[in-house]
Amino acid sequence: MDATKEVAAMTTPADNGYFMPAEWWRHDRCWMAWPCRPETFACGIDEARAAYAEVAQAIARFEPVTMVCNPEDAAEASLAVGPGIEILPLAISDSWIRDTGPSFVVDGKGGVAGVHWRFNAWGGNYADHQVDATLGTRILEKLGLPAYEAPLILEGGAFHVDGEGTLLTTEECLLNPNRNPGLSKAEIEAHLRAHLGIREIIWLGRGYEQDETDGHIDEIACFARPGVVIALTTDDTGDPNFERFQDNLDRLRLARDAKGRELEVVPVRQPARRDANGVRLTLSYTNFYLANGGLVMPAFEDSADDEAFRTFRRIFPDHEVVQIPAMDIVRGGGGIHCITQQQPAAGH
Repeated sequence: MDATKEVAAMTTPADNGYFMPAEWWRHDRCWMAWPCRPETFACGIDEARAAYAEVAQAIARFEPVTMVCNPEDAAEASLAVGPGIEILPLAISDSWIRDTGPSFVVDGKGGVAGVHWRFNAWGGNYADHQVDATLGTRILEKLGLPAYEAPLILEGGAFHVDGEGTLLTTEECLLNPNRNPGLSKAEIEAHLRAHLGIREIIWLGRGYEQDETDGHIDEIACFARPGVVIALTTDDTGDPNFERFQDNLDRLRLARDAKGRELEVVPVRQPARRDANGVRLTLSYTNFYLANGGLVMPAFEDSADDEAFRTFRRIFPDHEVVQIPAMDIVRGGGGIHCITQQQPAAGH
């Protein structure tokens, strides 16, 4: 083991001055993973691959994109995404790199490292996830970056940070007994502080109804900038999400961030309900990717699409907002944020 990796093995990121920057911190690149599991996309893996390629091409207008794929899929993936997007052959089980890839941290002095979380396929939903359980470490090895092994089962889509010490998450996911049954809430909070360099945790209650991730935060809320949170809402009192979202709004309005600020909450109306095979699809505008100078957000062929687009243009005036069809991604169980992972630049 070299000296850098040995330090990473013995200490935590916070011990060494690392913290997770906000998603608007400048990126070196965006990571994605090529769809490879037909069972995930029962409505059509070819359609999913076309949708992933469109997302990759949209992001590549603003920053470099690396697409991880199984070695046998490298030629097909390269042809599909086109020139300018790097293809990295690495064994994968599935294509949700937000949850299976590393979470990158910086020290504000030119250092970048990665945190590798333990992965159990969203609480044991799938048995064939062992290859993805090591993906974070393998990506960090390829990059030659220090890797911190976190003793916590966690997915990247389960939390969101403001880069100034505040983390947003849900009790439904992080306190679910199918993740870390031996850890108390206080112990989970301690691991988050140690590995992400945060000081304040804002706990929302439940996530999107029937979300198979058990309430990932990126389906319901996210920071737009320090002190500002975008939150999904609905006015339909008969929708099971109504009670969930109202409770989350109440918690956000009572919360204070790590700097003691009250939060400005920007509501974004959810699209109309749609199901697939009897299960509700998690249609959410908060599930987007913020690139260097650009924002790639979903469209769902819904009357709320235009309203959401205008809202995002207002919230992010310095970004070019690109809206692309996302139904073929959502039918697999996630969204644009779920299939991407930003790698921050060493300097802001």
